[in-house]
Amino acid sequence: MDDLVIMKNKKAVTSSLSIAQNFNKRHDHVIRDIKQFQEDLPNFGEMFAETNIPDSYGRDRKAYYMNRDGFTLLAMGFTGKGALTFKLKYIQAFNHMEQEITNQSKDSYMIDDPIQRADRWKQEYLERKQLADENKKLRVPALLGTAVSSSNDNILVGSFANILKQNGIDIGQNRFFKWLRKHGYLIASGKRYNAPTQYALDLGVMAIRESVITTHHGSVNRFTPLITGKGQQYFANKLLKAREVKA
Repeated sequence: MDDLVIMKNKKAVTSSLSIAQNFNKRHDHVIRDIKQFQEDLPNFGEMFAETNIPDSYGRDRKAYYMNRDGFTLLAMGFTGKGALTFKLKYIQAFNHMEQEITNQSKDSYMIDDPIQRADRWKQEYLERKQLADENKKLRVPALLGTAVSSSNDNILVGSFANILKQNGIDIGQNRFFKWLRKHGYLIASGKRYNAPTQYALDLGVMAIRESVITTHHGSVNRFTPLITGKGQQYFANKLLKAREVKA
C-alpha cells in the first residue's frame, strides 16, 4: 500500500506508472487518457503534474503525478478483473498518506494515537539533532572567520588556543603548543625551545618577542612565540581541515 501513494511536496500523490502497472494497462495509454483531461479541465494543473521518472536504464521517461482527485477521475472508468480491488487499495493508500501528512503538520503532542505520537517525537528528535550538527559545522568556520579575519595583532599562543576553544575546536593551550612543535612551527628542543622556527617566521604566521630577565644567576633571554594576524587565519583553516578529515 505504501508504494501506491507517495508524498511529493507535502502532498499525497500517485504516478501514471503506478496506475499502469497495477491496473494492467500500457503506460502510453494512461498518458493518452490524462492528456485528454488536459483539453477539458480548466483546473488540470491542480490534479496532474508532468514529470520525468527514470526507467530501469536511467533514461528519462515522461510520466504524471496526480492527487486523489486526478486519480479518481482517471480510474473512474477502469473495469475488468481486479479493478475494484485496486481502486479500494488506492483509496486506502491516499487516506493513509494524507493522515501521515496531517500528523507531520501537527505538533507532536496533538497526535492522538500514542504510537504515532512516539514515532513523531523520535522523528522530531532526529531532525533537531541533524539540524544542530549541520549548524555547528557551518557555525564554527563562520565564527572563527569573524574572530580572526580582521585581526592584525600578534597574540599569544595560549590566547589563540582560547579563541579556538570558544569556537568549537577543543584543542587547549598545551595541545596546541604540541601541535605547533609537531608540525614544525616551534622549535622542539634546546635553548630556544618553543621559539618560532625560521619556517614559521618566513611564512609570516608567527612572530617572536624577546625579553631579558635578570636573575641571581645573571641575565636570561626569554623567547615568547606569538601568532600573527595572518597566522590566526592560517592556523584556523589548518585545524578546521584537520577536524573535517577526522570527522
